Amino acid sequence: MESLEAFRQRARAWLADNLPRLPPDAEPWNAMRVAPGDADRARTLQKTLFDAGFAGLCFPEEYGGRGLPREYQAVFTEESRPYEMPLLFNTPTLTIIAPTILDMGTEEQKRRHLPAMIRGDELWVQFMSEPSGGSDLAGVITSAAFDGANYVLNGSKIWSSYASFSDYAICLARTDWDAVKHRGLTMFMMKIHQPGITVNRIRQSDGNVEFCQEFFDDLAVPPEHVIGKVNDGWTVAQRLLFHERSATGGSSPYASGTAGRRREDIDDLVRLARAAGRADDPHIRDLLAEVHVLQTVQGQTAERVVAGIAAEALPATAGALLRLFTGLNGLRRNDIAIEIANTDAVAWDARTSDGDAGKAYVFRQAWCLGGGSTEMQRNIISERVLGMPREPAADRGIPFKDVRRNAPIK
Repeated sequence: MESLEAFRQRARAWLADNLPRLPPDAEPWNAMRVAPGDADRARTLQKTLFDAGFAGLCFPEEYGGRGLPREYQAVFTEESRPYEMPLLFNTPTLTIIAPTILDMGTEEQKRRHLPAMIRGDELWVQFMSEPSGGSDLAGVITSAAFDGANYVLNGSKIWSSYASFSDYAICLARTDWDAVKHRGLTMFMMKIHQPGITVNRIRQSDGNVEFCQEFFDDLAVPPEHVIGKVNDGWTVAQRLLFHERSATGGSSPYASGTAGRRREDIDDLVRLARAAGRADDPHIRDLLAEVHVLQTVQGQTAERVVAGIAAEALPATAGALLRLFTGLNGLRRNDIAIEIANTDAVAWDARTSDGDAGKAYVFRQAWCLGGGSTEMQRNIISERVLGMPREPAADRGIPFKDVRRNAPIK
């Protein structure tokens, strides 16, 4: 195997010759401001990485990757910071869905889709949350009935990032209403743009339309698109959630490039303080120091949890520690940003400011929702990491058809 230092030097030279360098004043990557044209650009860049052997570094070679240890991906990510990267492919395509298929999919599914993801041919999304489900993922009511040839899906999913311009989705649906809540679920993969699926974009308060809602009307999905076993979709969902916590916590070995982490750099807040004329304010400097400390702790926590899980000193569910810390850290960061920006976060002159601190503050609660709410992470930590007793649940042990629930939204 090529030494890590030799790999670094080769990657550094290739990046300088083949990828566009970001200008010094480039806007940080913002996953909430992605347009269809950005997706096309990401596909091109991902293909460029693949052709040069720098895509899918930690995925097995037989599925289009390079089979390298995670240290090599970390080095490439570090060297790629000054360059434009196909960050759109990181989450959820490469860090959540691809490893879930790698762990739970059939050999045919892995050979068909993993190389296509790593090449940049397929952009994937998750059809998981539902309008009436809240954080209760196991309470899905989208139905999938087998008609002898296909599974026929009816229902709705929501908060699906990038679904309007993505290619495939992974979808959790209910296949057995007589089973208890967690036992009658099945995970499917499906093409997004086909008869039986309607995709509507959701306009948010800042005009962004990244989120989507999907409606299934007698959508036919063949049996070979089942991931894992029929009625055992919760096992697949648990594995997906493990990878999601790793991705949102910054510890996934499959992320290539700096992903959303550039937005967390303290340099952005330093620039904000200088623009507001407050860089010498002792209180503001204390806040900047707090951000630096929290980012350092987050990075070290990620290393410790990843090492603990790998050594089996911690259970896989310990990834919830990272998800919880990341959510609370993001929340605090946005609070600090709006305090630094002061009145410029409330009203601003478009010629001198874009009001990002204020916009981010309005959206700050998303840090504690996406990838599993912080409340759910606390439950996981208490019950599955610390071994505390489970809290009471009125729907435990009874057929899901008898569980009281909200009426489906039509």
